[in-house]
Amino acid sequence: MKETQTAAFDFHTVTDRRGTGSLKWEIEENELPMWVADMDLPSAPCIRKAIEQRASMGIFGYQIIPEEWYGAYRRWWETRHGLKFRNEELIFTTGVIPALSTAVRKFTTPAEKIVVQTPVYNIFFNSIINNGRRVLENPLTYRNGSYEMDLDDLEEKLSDPLATMLLLCNPHNPAGKIWDRDTLARVGALCRKHHVLVFSDEIHCDLTAPGCSYVPFASVNADCRELSITAVSPTKAFNLAGLHTAAVIVPEEGLRQRMDRALNTDEAAEPGTFAIDAACAAFTDEGWEWLTALRGFIHDNRRRVCAFLPEHLPEVYAVPQDATYLMWLDVSRYTEDSAALQQFLREKTGLYLSAGTVFGGNGSRFLRMNIACPKPLLEDGLSRLQTGLGLWERR
Repeated sequence: MKETQTAAFDFHTVTDRRGTGSLKWEIEENELPMWVADMDLPSAPCIRKAIEQRASMGIFGYQIIPEEWYGAYRRWWETRHGLKFRNEELIFTTGVIPALSTAVRKFTTPAEKIVVQTPVYNIFFNSIINNGRRVLENPLTYRNGSYEMDLDDLEEKLSDPLATMLLLCNPHNPAGKIWDRDTLARVGALCRKHHVLVFSDEIHCDLTAPGCSYVPFASVNADCRELSITAVSPTKAFNLAGLHTAAVIVPEEGLRQRMDRALNTDEAAEPGTFAIDAACAAFTDEGWEWLTALRGFIHDNRRRVCAFLPEHLPEVYAVPQDATYLMWLDVSRYTEDSAALQQFLREKTGLYLSAGTVFGGNGSRFLRMNIACPKPLLEDGLSRLQTGLGLWERR
């Protein structure tokens, strides 16, 4: 998608977020944060309008979950992603991670093992360890600059009698990988064989590159549908993390009843005032128009990075990605300790990236860079990266 097609929406104005209580921008004056998955872009106009209308009432009482909310999710997933489900299969939750932590607590027991496919979103580890369970890594295979699942190793890990849950990241963060239908079917068959529950985090599903689409795990076949809990949300694609609005799709009745009860006993199933309105506004034709433009803008930013690196930093390799706005940069020609490099870059240039070390697997060879920002910030980040790596080599 050409940049001119985003002209109807403003993805170019730099918004000063300092002093606003932003987690991302709670930094020193000279620093540039490109780490946490939080876009420096305003959300869709249709969402802002819905929130403004709600706010204009001036009363912010308890919120029910109306039929409109169920319909918005159902239409979006059937139309955009080919997944059909009934109202009763959808449960509101305040966030993907609260739902994940609830599932860990209620569907596993202390000291049991939960399989993760590393490198993977680092908060997965927190949800496991903080609840007294053990991490069991199924490292992704990194070959020829791309990631694939090691299904033989996955079966070995799933066959462990203490392995009771698999945390699937689909599309994958930080690799930006869209798992194909055949791979997901094989995962489902292995989990069925070894009686392992799948919790599928699909929060990045709407952030695919133009022309790409993801496959919902629950849409693959009956096995995948019946043994899974799928977490979805508008928060990542529409930049709504602070509104705490998400859902889980649980087709199997017995599993669904247990998850519904678990979320309610954990007090993670009650919406805030704006949570429902924001989701209903996002999952509309207007929301899709904005999202389509956003995906084109992010794709342009990704292409800019991929053009910059060979010319100015040929030793840095950007892993090809079909989803997310989080670029996964192979810096192994500079170091095997990306945590040290990340700290050095921040101290010397103010560029704040995510050290791949926290994602496990071979993450110590990578940095993660958030490119969902106006182009002046992107260019600033690339310039700081070039300066910082030059200083690293000369240190």
